[in-house]
Amino acid sequence: MKSRRRKFLQFAVAAAALALSRSAIAQVYPTRPITMIVPAAAGGPLDVVGRVLSVPMRGSLGQPVIIENLSGADGSIGTGRAARAKPDGYTIDLGFMGGNVLNGAFYSLPYDALNDLVPISPLATTPLVLFSRRLMPAKDLNELVIWLKANPRKASAGIASVERRLVAALFQRETGTQFTLIPYRGTAPAMQDLVAGQIDLLIDTPVQLPLVRTGSIKAYAVTSDARMSLAPDIPSFTEMGLPTLAYSQWFGLFAPKGTPREVIAKLNLAIVEALADVAVRSRFVELGLETFPRDQQTPGMLGAMMEADAKRWWPIIKEFGIKPE
Repeated sequence: MKSRRRKFLQFAVAAAALALSRSAIAQVYPTRPITMIVPAAAGGPLDVVGRVLSVPMRGSLGQPVIIENLSGADGSIGTGRAARAKPDGYTIDLGFMGGNVLNGAFYSLPYDALNDLVPISPLATTPLVLFSRRLMPAKDLNELVIWLKANPRKASAGIASVERRLVAALFQRETGTQFTLIPYRGTAPAMQDLVAGQIDLLIDTPVQLPLVRTGSIKAYAVTSDARMSLAPDIPSFTEMGLPTLAYSQWFGLFAPKGTPREVIAKLNLAIVEALADVAVRSRFVELGLETFPRDQQTPGMLGAMMEADAKRWWPIIKEFGIKPE
C-alpha cells in the first residue's frame, strides 16, 4: 500500500513539475528565432504568403520568423519535417489543404496528416485558375474543351501540388478530355515553362493574373462558385456548367502535436494581429487571397476545415484512383 502511494506521489510531483515547466516556457516564449517551414519552392504562392506574414509576426513575437523552404512530394517532405520537430513552438508549419489534408489520401505517409500537426489558425482562402500558354488557339473554355478533345493526350499540364492534380483529374473526367500531367517541384518553374510555351496548361492561384493582363498567358475559368472581383472577366467553372470543379484552396498555420497550448495561443495572437495589418491585407488582395473573418481565425476553425475537406475529398480521390505521379 505504501509502495503504491509512494509511486502515486512521485507521479503527481513529476506531473506538476512538467506542468510548471511548460507554463514557464510559455510565459517567456519566444526567446529565439522561430523557423517557419514552407513545404514549397521559393517564389510560389505559399512562399509569398509566408514571407508576407513573417514581417508583422516578428513585431508581435519580438523574434525573427525565418522561412525554410522544403519542397518535394507535394509538400509532404516539408510537412513531415514539421510534424517530427520538437513541440516547443520554435518550428511551425505553413500548411495548405493539399499538404495537410489531401496528401493523407494520396500518399502512405510516415506521419498522420490530420493529427500530427495541431492547428494554430486559418490564414486565407483562394480559388484556382486554369491558365494556358499565350498561343493556345482556344479563345474560351468551350473552345479549349473542343481543342483538347480533338487532340487527346497531345496537350501537357504542369502540376505543382496534389490540389492541382485533383482539379486536373476532375476537369478531365467532367469534360471527357485527356492530357499529360507533368509534375513540378513548385509553381514558379511551372509558370516559367508555361510563359515559354514549353507546356500548354497550368492550374494555379490568382497570383498569376498579372501575366494574363500583360498577354503573357491566358486564363479560362476559376474554381470559385462565382466570378472573382479581382478578375470579373474570367468565368467560373460553375457558371460554365461544371459545378463539380467548385474548389477553394486554403492556407493555415500549424505546430507539431504536443506544443503547449499557451504557445499556440501566443502564435495565434501573432497571426490575428498580422492578418489585421493593412499592408498584409492589401498584399493578400493583390494575390487573390481572402482572409477569414476575425471570429474564424481560431485553431478550432482550422481543425473543422481539415475534417470537412478530408470527408469530402478523400473518397473522391480513392474512387477516381487519382495518383500523385
